[in-house]
Amino acid sequence: MAVTDEAIARIQAMIVAGDLTPGQRLPPEKELSETLGLSRSSLREAVKALELIRVLDVRRGDGTYVTTLEPSLLHEAMSFVIDMHADASLIEMFEVRRILEPSASVMAIQHLDDERIAELRSMVDEVDESTTVEELVAHDLQFHARVIELSGNAYLASLLAALGSKTVRARIWRGLTEEKAVARTLQEHHAIVDALEKRDTELTRALVTVHVSGVESWLRRSM
Repeated sequence: MAVTDEAIARIQAMIVAGDLTPGQRLPPEKELSETLGLSRSSLREAVKALELIRVLDVRRGDGTYVTTLEPSLLHEAMSFVIDMHADASLIEMFEVRRILEPSASVMAIQHLDDERIAELRSMVDEVDESTTVEELVAHDLQFHARVIELSGNAYLASLLAALGSKTVRARIWRGLTEEKAVARTLQEHHAIVDALEKRDTELTRALVTVHVSGVESWLRRSM
């Protein structure tokens, strides 16, 4: 079990056991991490994941609380988790991305110049490992959209943008629950820009294929 998954499970166990009740404020981060025997970074990622599915409510400047856990509050978020694990169409969307996006990225090479390479380099340099998962996914969408736009095929760019928008929550969930997902994504973005700068079509195709396959492979393992 990944460390973040273990942290999620331990907080959930505290709620089930009644150690944390609806509306209750969680202990300070340092105290809770020591109680659970977890690193503070793992605890933070677990809190983000549980906030995403409406189990916890993070109030900036106040603290983190257990929500009311009312069925109506949890319904939408839990439906997403269930759908993510049961709906084959989500995997099919990632399959289409894996097939089309490497080719679109290769097509972009013929339209690249030093200014556009510098633009892509600047985009990936704007984020680092301190970036939140939500910010990283937003960056990921922007980065890929720009590369695909440079393919010169507006229809292909529109199709892949539509697919990308439907996979955002799955990508956030993976970033929150898979160890080192943020660091790995950033490394892969840098490698893709390096390959584009070299105008290396085969390396670009391979790197984008592996990169796009990451969430798809994680999703298949999770189902």
